Formats: sequence, structure tokens, C-alpha cells
Amino acid sequence: MAALFRGSRNLLLRWNKHVDLARVSSRSMASKTPVGFIGLGNMGTPMATNLLKNGYPVIATDVFPESCKELQDIGGQVVDTPAEVAEKADRIITMLPSSPNVIEAYTGPNGILKKVKKGTLLIDSSTIDPAVSREMALAAEKMGAVFMDAPVSGGEGAARLANLTFMVGGLEEEYHAAQELLTCMGANVVYCGQVGTGQAAKICNNMLLAIGMIGTAETMNLGIRLGLDPKLLAQILNMSSGRCWSSDSYNPVPGVMEGVPSGNNYQGGFGTTLMAKDLGLAQTTATNTRTPVPLGSLAHQIYRVMCARGYANKDFSSVFQFLRETEEEAQQ
Repeated sequence: MAALFRGSRNLLLRWNKHVDLARVSSRSMASKTPVGFIGLGNMGTPMATNLLKNGYPVIATDVFPESCKELQDIGGQVVDTPAEVAEKADRIITMLPSSPNVIEAYTGPNGILKKVKKGTLLIDSSTIDPAVSREMALAAEKMGAVFMDAPVSGGEGAARLANLTFMVGGLEEEYHAAQELLTCMGANVVYCGQVGTGQAAKICNNMLLAIGMIGTAETMNLGIRLGLDPKLLAQILNMSSGRCWSSDSYNPVPGVMEGVPSGNNYQGGFGTTLMAKDLGLAQTTATNTRTPVPLGSLAHQIYRVMCARGYANKDFSSVFQFLRETEEEAQQ
């Protein structure tokens, strides 16, 4: 009798183990269902590439077909419109330049919401007006889908290394489903609160980044004018109280650091146009909330002038070059 009991118990244990393995296998297979990706620019392409590297089939599109080639060459499936992406995937990430682009991608004639399936998770990693994020969330909810905002910090280099920081806003119960995908593309994923709070965090971060970069550029320029070697000055700053990300990780002076845009004629990185756009969002939200941001306002003005003076397509750290040019003009 005891032997029969032991045999039955062993059989039951083996059965339970089989069921548990089946469940794990089922979840694993479910997690590798296709992911849609809309927007294959300087950030979107490496982000989508990292999803592929983690075993997720990617179905993508971009308004510029030539932008899709790099992803297609490594196994991504390319379709013509966001609506087609929505037909084929129930988890979709968007990475687009501005609020109008996001509105078009979601609600336009060939937008996601024309073909979205009920229960689809929509994650927008663009940097846009928080009010637009809330608007898209309501539109998605009407179609039975879930929208979350998850803008990123870190730039193109971090996107390629899967080292981005994601700031996520949306329903907390959906956060873990979003986190599964976002951790394939980033080192930090932070839940911020309701829809729009991710955008709020990103806008605040970029306003500080712009102010810090201008301050670093001014400081380095002054030190050089006073006869200091720029590498020595950067070393001193980075072991002193003036240290910041713009001085120790993204120095704007050519020749001080390797692997940053200032060492490549300010090519790549985070464009001046995009910084001006983000500062504009900060200004709008500051106005709407009656928040004084005098340095943010000045930074916005400086980057707008830079766009008009031929720096639009250069990295935002080119503010150092802009200051030097302004100085030379003043001396003529």
C-alpha cells in the first residue's frame, strides 16, 4: 500500500512538473509574439533592433521607406502603414518626432486606431505634450486598447547599447506588461503615475539638460579664453562641485572626449531642433501651470536662435560652437 502511495505521489509530482513546464513554455511563447514598431529614425531603429536581438519578431513601418532598410536587413518585417502594424501585432511601440506625428500615427486615416485590436498595448516613447498623451489614451480606450506614455532619456548611443531610461505613465496594472518590452531596450524603467506623467518627467529632464549644457559650454569657453587647457579644465570640473553630465559624459568642446558628437563635428546625438522642440513643450506646460522657468525660457530662446543660424541638424552640444561664433562676430 505504501509503495502504491509513493508511486502515485511520484506520478503526481511528475505531472505537476510537466504542467508547470507547459505553463512556462506557454508564457515564453506568448512573450515572443510579434511587436509592432512605428518610427525608425535615429532612436527607433536601434530600439527595434534590440527587440529583435531579444527574440521578439518586429513588424515595423516609417513614413520614409528608406529608414526601414536597416531593420529589414536583420529580419524585421516591414509594412506600409501604422494600421497594417495594428492588424498584425497586439503590442505596439511608437517612436516619433513630435505631437502632430503621434496624432497622425494613431488617429490618422491609416492610423493605428483604425485597425487596433481590443486589448492591444500601445506604448508611445516619443517626447510630446502630456496633454496629447492623455488625448491618445482616451482615444485608445474607446477602441478597447491601452495607451501608455514611455519617453526615453539617453540618446542614440544609449539606444544602441540598450541602456536607455524609460519614464512610464499609464495604468499601473499594465506597467509590468510594458516593462517586459522596455527592459529589452533600456537599463532603467521607472513608473511615474497616470498617463502623461512620463512625458512630464522627460520634459523636466530635458529642460535641465539644456540649461546644464549651456552652462558647461559657457564655462569651458571662459576657461579657454583665460588660458586653461580644455582637457585640464574638464578634469578639474569633473572632480569639483561643478561636475555634471554635460561636463563628464558629453563634453561640448572638440577634442576633450572621444565618442561624443563634439568630436565628430557635432554629428549624431540629439539634434538642436529636437532640443528646441522639447524646450517649447516645457514652456507650454510652464505657462499652463503658471510655473516660473526663467533659465528654461532663456535656454529655449538660445536653441531657437541656433536653429535659425544653421545649427538645426547639429547635436545640441554645438551650443559651444555657437557661443564661439557669436564671440568672434562681436569682435569684428
